[in-house]
Amino acid sequence: IPHNGVRRGLVGETIFDVMKYGAKADGRFDNAQAFIKAWKAACESTGPAKVVIPKGDFVAGEVVFQGPCTAPKPITIEIQGNVLASTDVSAYTSGSWIMLEEIDGLVINGGGTINGRGKSSWQFAGANNEGPLLPVSLTFKKVKNSEMHDVNFVDSMGFHSKVADSENIKISKLKISAPGDSPNTDGMHISCSTNVNVTDSIIGTGDDCVSIGHGTTDILVSGITCGPGHGISVGSLGKRPDETDVKGISVINCTLTGTTNGARIKTYHASPSIQASDILYKDIIVTDVKNPILIDQHYDSKKKPEQSKVKISGVHFVNIKGTTVSEIPVALNCSEAVPCEDVELADIDLAPSGAAGSLKSVCANAKFVLKGKPIPPGC
Repeated sequence: IPHNGVRRGLVGETIFDVMKYGAKADGRFDNAQAFIKAWKAACESTGPAKVVIPKGDFVAGEVVFQGPCTAPKPITIEIQGNVLASTDVSAYTSGSWIMLEEIDGLVINGGGTINGRGKSSWQFAGANNEGPLLPVSLTFKKVKNSEMHDVNFVDSMGFHSKVADSENIKISKLKISAPGDSPNTDGMHISCSTNVNVTDSIIGTGDDCVSIGHGTTDILVSGITCGPGHGISVGSLGKRPDETDVKGISVINCTLTGTTNGARIKTYHASPSIQASDILYKDIIVTDVKNPILIDQHYDSKKKPEQSKVKISGVHFVNIKGTTVSEIPVALNCSEAVPCEDVELADIDLAPSGAAGSLKSVCANAKFVLKGKPIPPGC
């Protein structure tokens, strides 16, 4: 018999159903407080706990699932239904729609959909995305030893998902979808985090499918189907003065179709002195991609003449094959102040597609090694 919104699950876990905490699946009612109440009860419970958002359409404004928790690890949030963002952008004060903060041991799953309903807010991104950053649909902040799988994201206002200040996070089997012209709708952005795996997901957005920001160590991106979008990027790095190093990034076994970039590293001019090292892009298939291999240390920096001081070294582009719509599919545009070192291009085989003519590579301020017979020929 349910008691205070509680019922027992199969394996001794207690189910905290949001409907028992006042949620309404009518597509109109703001369920934020019901979600938070269900979470708080689960978080503070003494036995295994699962929060369930059942089938139905649940609108919600800003939601913070706050830890630390007393319940044994992990706590599960099972999203079966459609969670729809409130379209009032002023309702979001923290830069996120759904925030998971200071939690050790969390599982998010359930096959449901997190719909940011971004179409109504993208106009506020401004020309060249210079407006305020719109809310991220789901943010892990200071989260440890957690995973998210089998969840769908649609039409985020800002990024679809973000992992920040976190460690030991496994993310897999996501479907992330937004129009190719939607602004700043990165599929997954990772920053200031260690040991994060993003695998086996289908991502198509208006920005990077996956972007790996500063302060990241030991990141694996694997089995991603990407497009439309801007590719899988390390960066942008060097925009803010307090940024820290990037090390140990592996992007393997990914397929990119119709994206503006493939394997990209991007840094700003006038940056702090930081390092980006030990970066591997391997076994990448590109189809009609504009810039399959790109290091751009002059990213979005026309107004700042001072060169980037992000030192890029130990970068390996290995077994990248397919077609390109650009005549310069390989471009290593490094910094004059701190040239790229130890850049390897191995088994690169790119063919022109559509109107693209003969292919060539462009390199500046880069020390690189060629292995195999690269097509197009090295610089």
